[in-house]
Amino acid sequence: MKEFNVIERFFAERGQARRDVELSVGDDCALVNPAEHKSIAISCDTLVENVHFLADMPAKALGYKSVAVNLSDLAAMGAEPAWMTLAITLPNIDEAWLDAFSQGLNDAAEYYGVALVGGDTTRGPKSITITINGQVPKGKALTRSGANNGDWIYVTGTLGDSALGLAILRGEQTLSGDAAQYLIQRHYYPTPRVLAGQSLRNLASSAIDLSDGLVSDIGHILKHSNVGATVDVDQLPLSAAMRESVEYEQALSYALTGGEDYELLFTVPESQRGALETSLAHAGVSFAKIGQISTGNKLRLMKEGATFKPINFSFEHFTS
Repeated sequence: MKEFNVIERFFAERGQARRDVELSVGDDCALVNPAEHKSIAISCDTLVENVHFLADMPAKALGYKSVAVNLSDLAAMGAEPAWMTLAITLPNIDEAWLDAFSQGLNDAAEYYGVALVGGDTTRGPKSITITINGQVPKGKALTRSGANNGDWIYVTGTLGDSALGLAILRGEQTLSGDAAQYLIQRHYYPTPRVLAGQSLRNLASSAIDLSDGLVSDIGHILKHSNVGATVDVDQLPLSAAMRESVEYEQALSYALTGGEDYELLFTVPESQRGALETSLAHAGVSFAKIGQISTGNKLRLMKEGATFKPINFSFEHFTS
Protein backbone atom coordinates (compact mmCIF):
# COMPACT_ATOMS: atom_id res chain seq x y z
CA MET A 1 0.00 0.00 0.00
CA LYS A 2 1.11 3.56 -0.69
CA GLU A 3 0.97 6.48 1.74
CA PHE A 4 -2.35 7.92 0.55
CA ASN A 5 -3.95 4.47 0.47
CA VAL A 6 -2.95 4.05 4.13
CA ILE A 7 -4.45 7.42 5.06
CA GLU A 8 -7.69 6.75 3.18
CA ARG A 9 -8.17 3.20 4.51
CA PHE A 10 -7.10 3.53 8.13
CA PHE A 11 -7.31 7.19 9.17
CA ALA A 12 -9.86 9.11 7.09
CA GLU A 13 -13.08 9.97 8.92
CA ARG A 14 -11.82 8.58 12.23
CA GLY A 15 -13.03 9.73 15.62
CA GLN A 16 -16.24 11.60 16.26
CA ALA A 17 -17.92 13.54 13.46
CA ARG A 18 -18.00 17.10 14.82
CA ARG A 19 -20.05 19.98 13.46
CA ASP A 20 -17.22 22.40 14.22
CA VAL A 21 -14.92 20.65 11.70
CA GLU A 22 -15.20 22.49 8.38
CA LEU A 23 -12.54 20.52 6.49
CA SER A 24 -10.89 17.32 7.69
CA VAL A 25 -8.36 14.75 6.41
CA GLY A 26 -7.32 15.05 2.77
CA ASP A 27 -6.31 18.66 2.19
CA ASP A 28 -3.17 20.66 3.00
CA CYS A 29 -4.70 21.84 6.29
CA ALA A 30 -7.76 21.09 8.36
CA LEU A 31 -10.28 23.84 9.09
CA VAL A 32 -12.07 23.99 12.44
CA ASN A 33 -14.35 26.58 13.99
CA PRO A 34 -13.65 27.15 17.71
CA ALA A 35 -16.54 28.20 19.94
CA GLU A 36 -16.82 31.80 21.08
CA HIS A 37 -15.52 32.79 24.51
CA LYS A 38 -13.28 29.73 24.74
CA SER A 39 -9.51 29.30 24.76
CA ILE A 40 -7.85 26.55 22.73
CA ALA A 41 -5.80 24.07 24.77
CA ILE A 42 -3.10 22.33 22.71
CA SER A 43 -0.90 19.37 23.70
CA CYS A 44 1.51 17.14 21.80
CA ASP A 45 3.03 13.77 22.75
CA THR A 46 5.36 11.43 20.89
CA LEU A 47 5.54 7.69 21.58
CA VAL A 48 8.66 5.92 20.29
CA GLU A 49 9.06 2.15 20.10
CA ASN A 50 11.32 0.73 22.85
CA VAL A 51 11.34 4.12 24.58
CA HIS A 52 7.66 4.72 25.37
CA PHE A 53 6.24 1.33 24.46
CA LEU A 54 7.53 -2.21 24.05
CA ALA A 55 7.92 -3.58 20.54
CA ASP A 56 5.37 -6.32 21.20
CA MET A 57 2.68 -4.03 22.63
CA PRO A 58 -0.67 -4.94 21.04
CA ALA A 59 -1.43 -2.53 18.22
CA LYS A 60 -4.99 -1.84 19.43
CA ALA A 61 -3.72 -0.92 22.90
CA LEU A 62 -1.08 1.36 21.37
CA GLY A 63 -3.67 3.14 19.26
CA TYR A 64 -5.88 3.70 22.29
CA LYS A 65 -3.02 4.79 24.56
CA SER A 66 -1.65 7.22 21.96
CA VAL A 67 -4.90 9.17 22.24
CA ALA A 68 -5.40 8.64 25.98
CA VAL A 69 -2.08 10.16 27.06
CA ASN A 70 -2.90 13.33 25.13
CA LEU A 71 -6.42 13.47 26.51
CA SER A 72 -4.92 13.33 29.99
CA ASP A 73 -3.11 16.62 29.31
CA LEU A 74 -6.41 18.23 28.33
CA ALA A 75 -8.02 16.81 31.46
CA ALA A 76 -5.37 18.46 33.62
CA MET A 77 -6.35 21.84 32.14
CA GLY A 78 -10.08 21.23 32.53
CA ALA A 79 -10.51 21.30 28.74
CA GLU A 80 -13.10 19.62 26.53
CA PRO A 81 -11.45 17.48 23.79
CA ALA A 82 -12.17 18.53 20.21
CA TRP A 83 -9.66 17.79 17.40
CA MET A 84 -6.39 15.93 16.89
CA THR A 85 -3.76 15.23 14.27
CA LEU A 86 -1.68 12.07 13.93
CA ALA A 87 1.85 11.73 12.58
CA ILE A 88 2.83 8.07 12.35
CA THR A 89 6.19 6.67 11.27
CA LEU A 90 6.41 2.98 10.31
CA PRO A 91 9.26 0.80 9.03
CA ASN A 92 6.82 -0.99 6.68
CA ILE A 93 3.12 -1.35 5.94
CA ASP A 94 1.55 -4.13 8.02
CA GLU A 95 -2.15 -4.01 7.22
CA ALA A 96 -3.25 -6.22 10.11
CA TRP A 97 -1.25 -4.07 12.57
CA LEU A 98 -2.63 -0.85 11.10
CA ASP A 99 -6.18 -2.17 11.25
CA ALA A 100 -5.86 -2.95 14.98
CA PHE A 101 -4.00 0.31 15.72
CA SER A 102 -6.60 2.44 13.96
CA GLN A 103 -9.38 0.58 15.76
CA GLY A 104 -7.86 1.39 19.16
CA LEU A 105 -7.27 4.99 18.16
CA ASN A 106 -10.84 5.30 16.88
CA ASP A 107 -12.32 3.74 20.03
CA ALA A 108 -10.66 6.36 22.23
CA ALA A 109 -11.39 9.25 19.87
CA GLU A 110 -15.08 8.39 19.51
CA TYR A 111 -15.61 7.80 23.23
CA TYR A 112 -14.11 11.17 24.19
CA GLY A 113 -15.60 13.14 21.29
CA VAL A 114 -12.42 13.87 19.32
CA ALA A 115 -12.22 14.22 15.52
CA LEU A 116 -9.05 13.17 13.68
CA VAL A 117 -8.59 16.08 11.25
CA GLY A 118 -5.16 15.51 9.70
CA GLY A 119 -1.59 14.34 10.09
CA ASP A 120 1.23 12.62 8.24
CA THR A 121 2.58 9.15 7.45
CA THR A 122 6.29 8.51 6.91
CA ARG A 123 8.72 5.61 6.70
CA GLY A 124 11.22 5.02 9.50
CA PRO A 125 11.50 3.66 13.05
CA LYS A 126 8.05 3.18 14.58
CA SER A 127 6.74 6.25 16.39
CA ILE A 128 3.42 7.98 16.94
CA THR A 129 2.94 11.71 17.50
CA ILE A 130 -0.47 13.12 18.33
CA THR A 131 -1.29 16.80 18.68
CA ILE A 132 -4.60 17.26 20.44
CA ASN A 133 -6.73 20.37 20.77
CA GLY A 134 -9.43 21.12 23.28
CA GLN A 135 -11.55 24.07 24.38
CA VAL A 136 -11.94 25.61 27.81
CA PRO A 137 -13.98 28.68 28.86
CA LYS A 138 -11.76 31.76 28.89
CA GLY A 139 -10.15 32.33 32.27
CA LYS A 140 -11.19 28.89 33.60
CA ALA A 141 -8.23 26.72 32.57
CA LEU A 142 -6.47 24.85 35.37
CA THR A 143 -2.70 25.39 35.51
CA ARG A 144 0.28 24.32 37.58
CA SER A 145 0.81 27.77 39.07
CA GLY A 146 -2.16 28.38 41.38
CA ALA A 147 -1.39 26.33 44.50
CA ASN A 148 -1.28 28.27 47.79
CA ASN A 149 -0.12 27.60 51.32
CA GLY A 150 -2.77 25.54 53.12
CA ASP A 151 -4.38 24.04 50.02
CA TRP A 152 -5.12 20.32 50.23
CA ILE A 153 -3.56 17.87 47.76
CA TYR A 154 -5.69 15.21 46.07
CA VAL A 155 -5.28 12.50 43.45
CA THR A 156 -7.86 10.60 41.43
CA GLY A 157 -7.99 6.82 41.05
CA THR A 158 -5.20 4.55 42.23
CA LEU A 159 -1.47 4.99 41.72
CA GLY A 160 1.39 2.77 40.58
CA ASP A 161 -0.63 0.15 38.70
CA SER A 162 0.73 1.05 35.26
CA ALA A 163 4.36 0.96 36.39
CA LEU A 164 3.89 -2.43 38.01
CA GLY A 165 2.10 -3.66 34.90
CA LEU A 166 5.10 -2.58 32.81
CA ALA A 167 7.46 -4.33 35.22
CA ILE A 168 5.48 -7.55 34.68
CA LEU A 169 5.71 -7.17 30.91
CA ARG A 170 9.45 -6.60 31.15
CA GLY A 171 9.92 -9.68 33.35
CA GLU A 172 11.08 -7.57 36.29
CA GLN A 173 8.18 -8.89 38.37
CA THR A 174 7.12 -12.54 38.11
CA LEU A 175 3.40 -12.21 38.71
CA SER A 176 0.47 -14.00 37.10
CA GLY A 177 -3.25 -14.46 37.48
CA ASP A 178 -6.07 -11.92 37.57
CA ALA A 179 -4.08 -9.31 39.48
CA ALA A 180 -1.28 -9.37 36.90
CA GLN A 181 -3.76 -9.06 34.03
CA TYR A 182 -5.45 -6.12 35.74
CA LEU A 183 -2.12 -4.32 36.18
CA ILE A 184 -1.08 -4.95 32.57
CA GLN A 185 -4.41 -3.61 31.33
CA ARG A 186 -3.93 -0.51 33.47
CA HIS A 187 -0.64 0.03 31.63
CA TYR A 188 -2.13 -0.59 28.19
CA TYR A 189 -5.43 1.24 28.69
CA PRO A 190 -5.13 4.25 31.03
CA THR A 191 -8.28 6.25 31.75
CA PRO A 192 -7.86 9.98 31.07
CA ARG A 193 -9.91 11.88 33.67
CA VAL A 194 -11.51 14.27 31.22
CA LEU A 195 -14.84 14.76 32.99
CA ALA A 196 -13.14 15.06 36.39
CA GLY A 197 -10.87 17.79 35.03
CA GLN A 198 -13.85 19.78 33.77
CA SER A 199 -15.56 19.35 37.15
CA LEU A 200 -12.55 20.88 38.90
CA ARG A 201 -12.50 24.15 36.93
CA ASN A 202 -14.13 26.22 39.67
CA LEU A 203 -12.69 24.28 42.61
CA ALA A 204 -9.03 23.42 42.12
CA SER A 205 -6.26 25.98 42.52
CA SER A 206 -3.83 23.93 40.41
CA ALA A 207 -3.70 20.60 38.58
CA ILE A 208 -1.41 18.29 36.64
CA ASP A 209 -1.72 14.81 35.16
CA LEU A 210 0.49 12.07 36.55
CA SER A 211 2.62 10.93 33.63
CA ASP A 212 6.13 10.84 35.11
CA GLY A 213 5.28 9.80 38.68
CA LEU A 214 3.81 11.67 41.62
CA VAL A 215 7.14 12.87 43.04
CA SER A 216 8.25 14.29 39.71
CA ASP A 217 4.89 15.75 38.71
CA ILE A 218 4.05 17.41 42.03
CA GLY A 219 7.47 19.03 41.73
CA HIS A 220 6.17 20.95 38.70
CA ILE A 221 3.31 22.38 40.75
CA LEU A 222 5.66 23.33 43.58
CA LYS A 223 8.04 25.05 41.17
CA HIS A 224 5.39 26.95 39.21
CA SER A 225 3.43 27.93 42.34
CA ASN A 226 6.56 28.69 44.44
CA VAL A 227 5.36 26.54 47.35
CA GLY A 228 6.30 23.39 49.26
CA ALA A 229 4.24 20.35 50.22
CA THR A 230 3.92 17.49 52.67
CA VAL A 231 2.56 14.15 51.46
CA ASP A 232 1.48 11.35 53.81
CA VAL A 233 2.42 8.25 51.83
CA ASP A 234 0.06 6.07 53.89
CA GLN A 235 -2.82 8.01 52.28
CA LEU A 236 -1.80 7.10 48.71
CA PRO A 237 -4.64 5.17 47.01
CA LEU A 238 -3.47 1.67 46.06
CA SER A 239 -5.49 -0.92 44.14
CA ALA A 240 -6.24 -4.36 45.57
CA ALA A 241 -4.14 -5.85 42.75
CA MET A 242 -1.17 -3.71 43.79
CA ARG A 243 -1.52 -4.55 47.48
CA GLU A 244 -1.68 -8.29 46.89
CA SER A 245 1.18 -8.36 44.38
CA VAL A 246 4.12 -6.62 46.10
CA GLU A 247 5.29 -5.60 49.55
CA TYR A 248 3.70 -2.44 50.94
CA GLU A 249 6.79 -0.22 50.77
CA GLN A 250 7.48 -1.33 47.21
CA ALA A 251 3.86 -0.53 46.34
CA LEU A 252 4.33 2.95 47.80
CA SER A 253 7.43 3.40 45.66
CA TYR A 254 5.58 2.43 42.48
CA ALA A 255 2.84 4.90 43.43
CA LEU A 256 5.33 7.71 44.05
CA THR A 257 7.80 7.29 41.20
CA GLY A 258 6.40 4.74 38.74
CA GLY A 259 4.69 7.03 36.24
CA GLU A 260 2.16 6.58 33.43
CA ASP A 261 -0.86 6.54 35.75
CA TYR A 262 -2.50 9.43 33.87
CA GLU A 263 -4.53 10.25 36.96
CA LEU A 264 -5.02 13.85 38.08
CA LEU A 265 -3.14 15.48 40.95
CA PHE A 266 -4.79 18.70 42.08
CA THR A 267 -4.91 21.18 44.95
CA VAL A 268 -8.05 22.57 46.56
CA PRO A 269 -8.42 25.47 49.03
CA GLU A 270 -10.04 24.71 52.37
CA SER A 271 -13.05 26.81 51.34
CA GLN A 272 -13.81 24.47 48.43
CA ARG A 273 -13.37 21.11 50.15
CA GLY A 274 -17.06 20.76 50.91
CA ALA A 275 -18.02 21.17 47.27
CA LEU A 276 -15.43 18.72 45.97
CA GLU A 277 -17.29 15.46 46.56
CA THR A 278 -20.51 16.82 45.03
CA SER A 279 -18.66 18.17 42.01
CA LEU A 280 -16.75 14.96 41.29
CA ALA A 281 -19.66 12.59 41.98
CA HIS A 282 -20.95 12.69 38.40
CA ALA A 283 -17.44 12.10 37.01
CA GLY A 284 -17.51 8.54 38.35
CA VAL A 285 -13.99 8.66 39.76
CA SER A 286 -12.63 8.04 43.23
CA PHE A 287 -10.25 10.55 44.80
CA ALA A 288 -8.08 10.73 47.91
CA LYS A 289 -6.56 13.51 50.00
CA ILE A 290 -2.84 12.79 50.33
CA GLY A 291 -1.25 15.94 51.75
CA GLN A 292 -1.12 19.70 52.03
CA ILE A 293 0.65 22.63 50.40
CA SER A 294 3.06 24.55 52.64
CA THR A 295 5.49 27.45 52.49
CA GLY A 296 9.02 26.97 51.17
CA ASN A 297 9.86 24.98 48.08
CA LYS A 298 10.50 21.42 49.33
CA LEU A 299 8.48 18.22 49.04
CA ARG A 300 8.38 16.16 52.22
CA LEU A 301 7.26 12.53 52.07
CA MET A 302 6.15 11.35 55.51
CA LYS A 303 5.22 7.91 56.84
CA GLU A 304 4.09 7.54 60.45
CA GLY A 305 5.82 10.78 61.39
CA ALA A 306 9.16 9.92 59.76
CA THR A 307 10.67 10.85 56.38
CA PHE A 308 10.00 8.24 53.71
CA LYS A 309 12.45 7.64 50.87
CA PRO A 310 10.97 5.64 47.97
CA ILE A 311 12.72 3.33 45.57
CA ASN A 312 13.09 5.33 42.35
CA PHE A 313 11.30 3.74 39.38
CA SER A 314 11.05 6.98 37.40
CA PHE A 315 12.37 7.53 33.88
CA GLU A 316 13.66 10.72 32.34
CA HIS A 317 14.85 11.35 28.79
CA PHE A 318 18.49 12.27 28.14
CA THR A 319 19.77 10.89 31.45
CA SER A 320 22.30 8.11 31.75
